[in-house]
Amino acid sequence: MSVWDDLDLLLDTPSSLTVASSARGTVKDSVNFKVAEDVAAIRKAIEGVGTTEKTLIEVLTQRSNAQRQLIANAYHKATGRTLVADLEGDTHGDFEDLLVALVTPPDVYDCHEVTGAIKGAGTTECTLTEIFASRSNRQIQAMSEAYLAETGKSMIHDLKSEVSGDYGKALLILAEGKRDESTSVDPAKAKADAKALYEAGEKKWGTDEEKFVDILCHRSIPQLRQTLVEYKSISKKTLQESIESEMSGSLEKILVAVVKCAKSVPVYLAERLFKSMKGAGTTESTLIRIIVSRSELDLLDIRAEYKKLFGCSLYTQLESEVSGSFGDALKRVVGQDD
Repeated sequence: MSVWDDLDLLLDTPSSLTVASSARGTVKDSVNFKVAEDVAAIRKAIEGVGTTEKTLIEVLTQRSNAQRQLIANAYHKATGRTLVADLEGDTHGDFEDLLVALVTPPDVYDCHEVTGAIKGAGTTECTLTEIFASRSNRQIQAMSEAYLAETGKSMIHDLKSEVSGDYGKALLILAEGKRDESTSVDPAKAKADAKALYEAGEKKWGTDEEKFVDILCHRSIPQLRQTLVEYKSISKKTLQESIESEMSGSLEKILVAVVKCAKSVPVYLAERLFKSMKGAGTTESTLIRIIVSRSELDLLDIRAEYKKLFGCSLYTQLESEVSGSFGDALKRVVGQDD
């Protein structure tokens, strides 16, 4: 049985989309934090002959994002230069991308990832899908504000010109960050939604995609979980299995991502990490995005799920996939081996 088929535990498990907590992060505030000492160490590492990567890793991976913002502000005051610009000038490649991600506020970082996904030729739909399916309303609203502040334009407006069809409809609903947040569950409504989904897909010739988009992208997480349970009792298949057999392409991927994140964001992201390292070549941008953006939220849970799903720890997998300063820094953010 797939990890996604077991619905029994679902209704009593908290979701990281509705409960904001930093208790399951790998990165915490550094206890003996002295901003002046950190700035001096970073300046020495950057301004000396050659860059001392080890110092940059030591300081930037072992401070919380809030502490890194204090370092960045003090650095700017002391040098007249921004820390991001100096890191970009002094480091390169994936290591540079990781350090810049670490010193960027989380909402601004998400906004940059969205910008990167819609900029240039073609839109990176898998990145947009991952971000909007796995972020809470609060995170999406903060990202929208950062996007407006950085670009002077509304994020929704820019997304509208990049995505289309039913996939576009689903993504734009998620990108509004207005998913119902009530914690109470209406069992009758869950039954009715499950029946409507069954009739829109499995039961008819052709699929009513709009019905799927509407229910999956608007309902609260507890309500959606109840609907998943009801759906399985009507259809004898899980909703994920139905989506996979009824749909294809980007729409299938985003609706499956929504269903998976309603069940467990850490399991969904553990799978994304695994896929980014599987086969020839590693998708470093996905590794950086997930590991940095979840480092203060639920990376401990992602690590635990990774080990359960794939039989080896995330740390061990990274050891064989990434090397050099980039590998060292990434492993420091992930924390110890499981």
